[in-house]
Amino acid sequence: MNDLFVKTESQRLWVDKLRKNKEEFHKRGVISDDLAIFPEENIHDLVKMGYPSITVPKAYGGEGLKVYDMVLFQETLASIDSSTALSIGWNLGVVGEIFEKKLWPEEKLQFFAKEVLNGALVNRSVSEAQTGSPTRGGRPGTYAVKKDGAWVLNGRKIFTTASPVLTYFLTSAWIEEKQKVGFFLIHKDSPGLTIDETWDVISMRGTASHDLVLENVKVDESRLVELPELPSGGKINGWILHIPACYLGVAKAARDYAVHFANHHSPNSLNGPISQLPNVQQLIGEIDLELINARHLIYSVASAYDDESQRKHITNELGVVKHVVTNSAISIVDKAMRIVGAKSLQRSNPLQQYYRDVRAGLHNPPMDDMTIKKLALAAIEQEKIISTEQV
Repeated sequence: MNDLFVKTESQRLWVDKLRKNKEEFHKRGVISDDLAIFPEENIHDLVKMGYPSITVPKAYGGEGLKVYDMVLFQETLASIDSSTALSIGWNLGVVGEIFEKKLWPEEKLQFFAKEVLNGALVNRSVSEAQTGSPTRGGRPGTYAVKKDGAWVLNGRKIFTTASPVLTYFLTSAWIEEKQKVGFFLIHKDSPGLTIDETWDVISMRGTASHDLVLENVKVDESRLVELPELPSGGKINGWILHIPACYLGVAKAARDYAVHFANHHSPNSLNGPISQLPNVQQLIGEIDLELINARHLIYSVASAYDDESQRKHITNELGVVKHVVTNSAISIVDKAMRIVGAKSLQRSNPLQQYYRDVRAGLHNPPMDDMTIKKLALAAIEQEKIISTEQV
């Protein structure tokens, strides 16, 4: 239970709403993973609840919930079904970042808020096969050309999570005439836009992270909504915490299953359940140690980010959260499987899905090596400044 971190009535309301749908969401999630199909009904139910619009600010008609709220709800949802949580998490994070940072002109924000409040879903389409992770700064192969007063886009994006239900694809493209990367808001019904169903993986099988294909897609000039001054990854963005929150939820589900199993599995070689065994207790204790560490880290950083007076002091903490939580989730699921034993490998056992799903976290941004490198460089530069000041 993450009730320790529920602080407001609004948070309690949403946590209870999500838990109320636990049985149905989980049932659909199992089918989604087994058949590698998108849990569309879960997403539609979340839309009916108004969940995808919770990060729209109150000034624009939304609930104005913050990063801390998102982390709390996403951990809860991911403990029920991971693909549903990761899919809707991208929408929450993209919407939250756009409005918090005022990335678009006011009239476009007004338009977009109405769309989201009416059930529109969005995700950024950034990754490409040739460039790798966008956080590494590769120039997109997707390009946009001005023609007859409109933009014409061509290219292919990979890892477009939740592609079957997205209303808008916020797509990066190289604009030759501007010598910059821009983001275009492209509606799903735009002629020339298709989804190539390429997602065939063992982790997060239900996210439908297919390829977005753009063939002479024509969009209005106004749909060029962003021209970032800094390369991707250059600005601190607390909304990316939806990613580790998802894997934290999966780890919590694995922990709960393993503890329940330990308390109820009684082989005839023992006089009682395996939870009495020292080695099992050791594993359970190690699981909770990692879970508590990870949970307090993510919630403390989320809280600091939401406090504007503290946000300015955040440097590499967001990357650290993702690194620690993701790797802890992998370790927690591994220990849970050691408790349950070979039964954890059965297709009908949820642990085998948790094991596969948490591995996906290693490949979500930011990458572990980049987080470590940034920490090292920050430490080196800080020491240089201190040494200079002392001279």
